[in-house]
Amino acid sequence: MKPIWIVDDDQSIRFVLQKALERADIPVRSFASTREVQAALATEQPQVLVSDIRMPGGSGIALLQELKRSQPHLPVIIMTAYSDLDSAVSAFQSGAFEYLSKPFDVDKAVDLIRRAVDESLREQGAQSAGLDTPELLGQAPAMQDVFRAIGRLSPSLVTVLITGESGSGKELVAQALHRHSPRAQGPFVAINTAAIPRDLLESELFGHERGAFTGAQAARRGRFEQAEGGTLFLDEIGDMPYELQTRLLRVLSDGQFYRVGGHAPIRANVRVIAATHQNLEQRVRDGLFREDLFHRLNVIRLRLPPLRERREDIDLLVRHFLHKSAAELGVETKRLSEAALAVLQAYPFPGNVRELQNLCHWLTVMAPGQVVDVKDLPPELSGTPQPPAAAAALAPGPAPAAVAPPAGGAQPGAEPEAPAAAPRPAAWESELAGEARSMLQSGAEQVMDQLGQRFERALILAALEVTHGRRIEAAQRLGIGRNTITRKIQELGLDD
Repeated sequence: MKPIWIVDDDQSIRFVLQKALERADIPVRSFASTREVQAALATEQPQVLVSDIRMPGGSGIALLQELKRSQPHLPVIIMTAYSDLDSAVSAFQSGAFEYLSKPFDVDKAVDLIRRAVDESLREQGAQSAGLDTPELLGQAPAMQDVFRAIGRLSPSLVTVLITGESGSGKELVAQALHRHSPRAQGPFVAINTAAIPRDLLESELFGHERGAFTGAQAARRGRFEQAEGGTLFLDEIGDMPYELQTRLLRVLSDGQFYRVGGHAPIRANVRVIAATHQNLEQRVRDGLFREDLFHRLNVIRLRLPPLRERREDIDLLVRHFLHKSAAELGVETKRLSEAALAVLQAYPFPGNVRELQNLCHWLTVMAPGQVVDVKDLPPELSGTPQPPAAAAALAPGPAPAAVAPPAGGAQPGAEPEAPAAAPRPAAWESELAGEARSMLQSGAEQVMDQLGQRFERALILAALEVTHGRRIEAAQRLGIGRNTITRKIQELGLDD
């Protein structure tokens, strides 16, 4: 570990901090002015820098701004007297890791420096990883299995079927398979078969000739032609209409297809990677998916684990997404306190990695401080009660493929409310807990999935009843997308 640098024109402050850090076995070096620091930076770098805010010959604020330009990931702690508090807060908002008010408790100062060291070491580890696909991160054994499978498949052009819940990153895996394959120089073309209306999907896939149907004023290349020499990713293949499954099977079998309204066969030099969140074997048994097409697609199956099965990756993913959101918005990267991180690691994340990414973007915008604590998390994560109007106003986007409850945070500057007694569970919550206990005691498996489906079924039926069957309005009232409610109705067998 590199040493901690202490910068203060007050020799007594330098002495006290240096002795305290040395007793804690933390290497340390002291400087009396910012000029000395700037000279040392030409040949060395600190692990963490602790600087006074006001010094003769140069301020800690100016030093902070210079370091943020040259070493944006270096944690900087600003020391300040009480009268300089406004300046310290300004420095904090400009990127300081934390500020330390004088006079300070030495033990608390050492603890703060330890936290900054931990953050610096984690940041170094993330940078040294050097992954080509930053969003496809994971140290959990389940993700390491996925990475090994991608490595084994990299020299091959075999058809791959990726299974996993919505939001778990199936398209990222498909992109990695393409990028490491012999077709890496060719195009990667993706299409979500569940997001395109049935009447347009055939033309989207295979293209059409001029005059093939009303509005077809010119010939158009489909996704198969666009992916020539590369990879075609068919997302949510389980939702493909049955009649189009026959045409897809013919392409995979014969290697050629016809445009809509066309008569000349077109060769398809395309590798197909398919993905689904559905149980295709069950879809085959239900007569909703062709068995021969299933076997054509299921040459190699790659299962992507949900986030709840790789909780040890949440810390790594949170830091990546917070950094990414901050870069997009042009602000300093926020950090999670250990308590807030523990809350996220305990949350099931029904929307998986995509829900976590949305949450990190929301925190970048809405969390008031640079360090995100439990109180800054949305109420369904932190357990903090929130008025419905405020929750709706500050809610992060709903997670795909999950009925997301409203989320929010405390309004800045609001008067604190008197603590209320914890509400007793509603009758349905008690019944749900009883049902869960009964299932768990009987040895049932996948209890969360089973009860989750029943919960979603009840919600959707209630919304359809209230809206008299109007699906779009029901989706809006539930806070989910139109495509999501359509897919859920099909999955849960609620079609008329």
